Amino acid sequence: MTEVRENKMGSAPVQWLLLTMSAPMVISMLVMALYNVVDSIFVALISEDALAAVSLAFPIQSLMVALGIGMSVGMSVVLSKSLGEKNFPQVHKVASNGLFISVLIYLLFMLFGVFGSNWLLRTQTDIAGIVDGGTSYLSIVCIGSLGIFLEFTLERMLISTGKTIYPMITQIVGAVINAVFDPILIFGLFGFPKFGIAGAAISTIASEFCAAGLALFFNLKYNHEVRLSIKKMLPDWKIIKKICAVGLPSVAMQSVVSVMVYGMNAILFMFSSTAVVVFGVYFKLQSFVFMPAYGLNNGMMPIVAYNRGAKKYKRIIKTAKHSFLYVIIIMATGTLIFQLLPERLMMLFNATPDMLRLGVTAIRILGIGFIFAGVSIIIMSILQALGHSLRSMAISFLRMLIIPLPVVWFLAQRGDVNLVWWGFPIAEVVSVMLAVFLMRKQWRIIKAKHENTENNKNNEKRMLHAASGQVELLEH
Repeated sequence: MTEVRENKMGSAPVQWLLLTMSAPMVISMLVMALYNVVDSIFVALISEDALAAVSLAFPIQSLMVALGIGMSVGMSVVLSKSLGEKNFPQVHKVASNGLFISVLIYLLFMLFGVFGSNWLLRTQTDIAGIVDGGTSYLSIVCIGSLGIFLEFTLERMLISTGKTIYPMITQIVGAVINAVFDPILIFGLFGFPKFGIAGAAISTIASEFCAAGLALFFNLKYNHEVRLSIKKMLPDWKIIKKICAVGLPSVAMQSVVSVMVYGMNAILFMFSSTAVVVFGVYFKLQSFVFMPAYGLNNGMMPIVAYNRGAKKYKRIIKTAKHSFLYVIIIMATGTLIFQLLPERLMMLFNATPDMLRLGVTAIRILGIGFIFAGVSIIIMSILQALGHSLRSMAISFLRMLIIPLPVVWFLAQRGDVNLVWWGFPIAEVVSVMLAVFLMRKQWRIIKAKHENTENNKNNEKRMLHAASGQVELLEH
């Protein structure tokens, strides 16, 4: 049997490893942010109602991302841990069962696309133009969502084995296809039919299928540590249980975004549809700040999970320290951009004077909480990679749902929409305090394990030194 070399996640210098693992993922996540932003920029050229329709469809799109990323994260953590343990038969089973889960999730969204799209839009507004446009957009996105779920899973397999350059390529290819075909299909250019808002949805699902196909090619061609097999896609419920144990809390953490956006839309409609559009625009813009942070922790989590399996605790500590430094730099940069350039950001979406006035204030207030959010995100990811998903989930629920919605509702009762935005910075400050509290105990445990490992190594060295000394005495 061929000897397998140590994976770079257990041997390469940590700072270099984190940068090389994360940089392609940061680029990938930025490219992912382009999908909804590009759709919205072109849809905004149709009308403000069309932009509102896409914003109201966002909670379901966010739920898709939550399930896709969450379950692929579960697969990635279990797969990385198996790699660290050198359990390669388990690695192959985990990957194949990850694909099986993706297909199941797709079937659920396909059914929702057929039967639930119109219902969801009607629960949020009774404006006929918004309901019709949103239904058309959302039903197409859901029925064609197989591509995005396969893409998430196949890219995570590459990330788990340290091959992060390939997901970056698949993301860029998908984003370019989406950006090219959005205006063509929306406005009927170059002889294509004019689909309007439905064209944005068709362009999105086409780009996702192209990215998924490319990710499959990269796995089959270059990812030799993972062997995909249709036979192994038959469900292994023990493995699925392990994936779900890690993935479902991640799904829950990501799903709160859908619930929060749905709740925010309901509250903001008390003021105007323009307020809903402004929040939708903000959420797309902030993805350019948060996606690099998520890209960083996507590169970090396999490193932590691998070294947890390999019992290399010093590498976990170093990875965490560098991750905190990098995320603070990312989020501080985002805060500066949101404070200095709010008008230019809003004008990307063909903002009306009323939308611009409301949006500038909202963007500046909402940007205040970015650094606190970044620290919370890294802590949640470390806890998740170490097997403490429930703690991670508690932080996520607090910062995205339990605090902001009640605070926003309370502030909305005062009748000033500009007060509403303060609910989010308040939630981030409270949440980061809880995150630090939950992390302290786990941090002490990791440091203690590292110290024990170092002491054992030193004892072994002393014993070897003493033994060699005795041998020298006997020889004399």
